Amino acid sequence: MGSTILYAILFSWVKVHALLPMRILYVFADILYFLVYRVIRYRVKVVRTNLANAFPDKSDIELRRLEKRFYHHFADYVMETIKLAHISLDEIMLRARVNNPEVVDRLLDKGHTCCIMLMGHYGNWEWFTSASYFLNDCRIYQIYRPLKNKAVDRLFEYLRTRFNSYGIPKHDSMRSVIRLKQDKTRSTVIFIADQTPGKANLHYWTEFLNQDSAIINGPERIARKLNLPVIFLDTKQVKRGYYTLDLKMIAENPNDMSENEITEQYARLMEKCILRDPANYLWTHKRWKYKRDQA
Repeated sequence: MGSTILYAILFSWVKVHALLPMRILYVFADILYFLVYRVIRYRVKVVRTNLANAFPDKSDIELRRLEKRFYHHFADYVMETIKLAHISLDEIMLRARVNNPEVVDRLLDKGHTCCIMLMGHYGNWEWFTSASYFLNDCRIYQIYRPLKNKAVDRLFEYLRTRFNSYGIPKHDSMRSVIRLKQDKTRSTVIFIADQTPGKANLHYWTEFLNQDSAIINGPERIARKLNLPVIFLDTKQVKRGYYTLDLKMIAENPNDMSENEITEQYARLMEKCILRDPANYLWTHKRWKYKRDQA
């Protein structure tokens, strides 16, 4: 099946389901939880290993309870992301609220035209990275890793740009941010920075969730090269389908900080965010597939 035909099928299916109110989509999420966790057993071994290594002090009963809560959240995330195809601006502003957007306003008032934001696969990152409504006269760009399936990649591109945000492929991140800086485009560039670095980029290691972990330091290198402020996006789930975001300054002038200090602060803030409610983190990805001796 060609990618164009597959995209048309996926797009139609998503659009139809996105028309449904969230209360109905959450009924579907409960069904999806059962199918994904109980029937298909999607990456259960990966999740189980990640949780056991991250929380060695938890009992088996506590780990299984956390595992189930994670899969419930994962199913909710899928349905919430589908809803992006039709959700109104008013509804997403109600469900994904930023508590202190003035942090960016102050930077812009000081003469900064571009800043870097760091977050992780926590809560519903798609709702925040896909909507530029919370920043006045400021474009939002998301650095993304293109998916191998072109039809699915095209679908996510549509969902992520409905509210005037923009995507930048990971391989073009440095050049694109340099261009934004040179053009003095009022913008923020969001990195989902908890992904596993490529094998050729295992440059910085720290303890993260009780494990020796390689942390992406590309955002810091860009920030230091262009002297761009760096902000951490601290996500919280208020209740089912409602999230808040707090903007926390890591560095207004990155070149005043020591090497890797920004990356280390990000790791600590991201860890604190996860530990607040671990069920909302994306435990299905193979975050720890490399060891330090492979660097």
